Amino acid sequence: ALGRSDVVITTGGLGPTDDDLTKETIAAVAGVPLALHEDSLRRLEEYFRGRPPMGENQRKQAMLPEGCTPFPNDIGTAPGCGVRTAAGKIIIMLPGPPSELVPMLQRYVVPFLSGAAHAVIHSSMIRTFGLGEGSGALKIADLTDAANPTAATYAKENEMFVRVTARAESEEEAEALCRPVVEEICRRYGDVVYGVDVENLESVVVALLRERGLRLATAESCTGGLVAKRITDVPGASDVFGTGFVTYANDAKTRLLGVAASLLEAHGAVSEPVARAMAEGARKASGSDLGIGITGVAGPGGGTPEKPVGLIYIALSAGDETFVRRMTPPGRIHGRGWLRERAASTALDMVRRYLCDLPLEPAAPPSPATPLGT
Repeated sequence: ALGRSDVVITTGGLGPTDDDLTKETIAAVAGVPLALHEDSLRRLEEYFRGRPPMGENQRKQAMLPEGCTPFPNDIGTAPGCGVRTAAGKIIIMLPGPPSELVPMLQRYVVPFLSGAAHAVIHSSMIRTFGLGEGSGALKIADLTDAANPTAATYAKENEMFVRVTARAESEEEAEALCRPVVEEICRRYGDVVYGVDVENLESVVVALLRERGLRLATAESCTGGLVAKRITDVPGASDVFGTGFVTYANDAKTRLLGVAASLLEAHGAVSEPVARAMAEGARKASGSDLGIGITGVAGPGGGTPEKPVGLIYIALSAGDETFVRRMTPPGRIHGRGWLRERAASTALDMVRRYLCDLPLEPAAPPSPATPLGT
């Protein structure tokens, strides 16, 4: 890693047990001994005050590579540190638990690295839904080979992101380097891009609803209220969202949403007509401008040849129309939770697309990649 990078970050292996060997290994690589860091020892002793006595093995956590820059652990016991090698490379050691790692990274490591850098770094994050990482990477293959700015793809929870990062003498210069690459990637990806430097899909949907003065209601079966949960995770969502129905049983669909029993009997709960009726019922019962209805087979059991696991219907009632999208089982299903998140994201994306006057399903592949600047 040191052979191809200026900074290497490790996580874990800083604790008191015999198999916590990260510091010993890094110290050996850097060619320095471990030494007792008095301030880290004092913090350890303070941590254990009022708790069971500190064992001798805990002192091991205060042993740090000689000459390093310590990073205090404000949550747990194991401090981190930054080590500079003779070749001018930097090795960062962080604790493994995210609850300790993230605060340490934000409070101590970022300022440390900023001070060590000889340039300003600017990053922009392009967020998409409806595009796989493989096909997304192919569309921008020529851009990911560049050195400055760089473009890297990431996949997480049914979404695909691209981080564009540039280095320059100033923030303005770095941002200017990023801008044309971000614009080109957005052009190639088309309407699957739901935002640049936004937090998530639900925050975009809430902002769009607020801009247009509209309110949304949800009626969910297989997603169990997940769409409503994600919307209400956004601060201020009460401006645009007031009612979420979870109608898992058929009688609840009839009693709360007005879905006709004859409709359920004729088509089954997992069907386009029922999804349509759920969306319209949620909208009518709540007095909202838009209604979402979701019904499907999330598995792992309950599937049939006619209605397999992964078949989900998502309806959006808006204006004088109700649109229904049929989600078919993907080639590989990653579990019940994954399917539910996928359905919730699809529903949110349908709302985004409607509010932006876009097709309610992803468009055909965007125009072919062309070299930037031609």
